Amino acid sequence: MTTYYRDGEVWITSTGVRMNGRDYALAELRQVWHSSSRRSWTTIAGRGALGVAMLLPILIGALGVAVALVAHAPVAVTAGLIGGGVLVGLAAAPLADVLLERVDRSYDRGSRQREIWGRTRQGDVLLLRTADAARFGRIYRALQRALEPTRVTR
Repeated sequence: MTTYYRDGEVWITSTGVRMNGRDYALAELRQVWHSSSRRSWTTIAGRGALGVAMLLPILIGALGVAVALVAHAPVAVTAGLIGGGVLVGLAAAPLADVLLERVDRSYDRGSRQREIWGRTRQGDVLLLRTADAARFGRIYRALQRALEPTRVTR
């Protein structure tokens, strides 16, 4: 027996599949397909908010430098505003690194629900529903690999 994929909820082998708390023999699955729901605008808005949060320190720093150059203040105040603006702008680099990591994870998870369906003698059954796009891809590819030999012999 070959194991193609295994995690806490899913187990795909060369003899059968365990998904959604049920076991299916590969020969039971006549057809397998996938579908996806509409995009989650909350997820997309969250990504936009992270983008704004990355740019905010740069904008504040640029505003501080602009105020320093436009204001007719003593040299010490102007130098302090420019220095402060540059420091706030430089704070964007470590903040951007942390926020970009969150954006990457957001794309890994995906912005929609994905489902794997199977057709058996009893009818269509939902095998798996997940919003994790990377996990869905791994599971669906493993399921296709497991079903390839049985398709050849039919």
